Amino acid sequence: MKHLFIYLLSCVILLSCNDTKELSSINPINWQERFIDLSTKESLASGSSYLSVYSEIYSMTEHRTISLTATVSLRNISVKDSVFILNADYYNTHGDLIRNYFKKPIYIKPLETLEIIIDEKDSHGGSGANFIFDWKTNANNSEPYFEAVMISTSGQQGISFTTQGIKL
Repeated sequence: MKHLFIYLLSCVILLSCNDTKELSSINPINWQERFIDLSTKESLASGSSYLSVYSEIYSMTEHRTISLTATVSLRNISVKDSVFILNADYYNTHGDLIRNYFKKPIYIKPLETLEIIIDEKDSHGGSGANFIFDWKTNANNSEPYFEAVMISTSGQQGISFTTQGIKL
């Protein structure tokens, strides 16, 4: 009985040490259903947008940083037409590509918002991280709007701020 207890305790400890939490995530929806083939859609206007995102910010000195969680919102501000996001590329402070979130174009329904979450533990981006979004819309349609909210809390101290995307 004693050996069984020690074995079970060891298994629990080993399994609890296996932290498989992703450092960055997208809302848990079925992305396969969101993929769209744009080869049949002609006369789409295209564009690119830039969004600054902060994985960390400096506090007091350049040697002390505060890690942040970022919520990146991809918003379709049109009330009638979908917009199409071709890619969402995440770059670090040095301009190196960290990851691409979409391998195929996706659609965002009218007035819908999709989110990408950069976990507080994900320090890959640094203080100068950013996204480049390539997108397409129907002619005379509103272009998508990109925004990020960064937040961190410690005890009773909290910090939060936002950034807005700009068209390139």
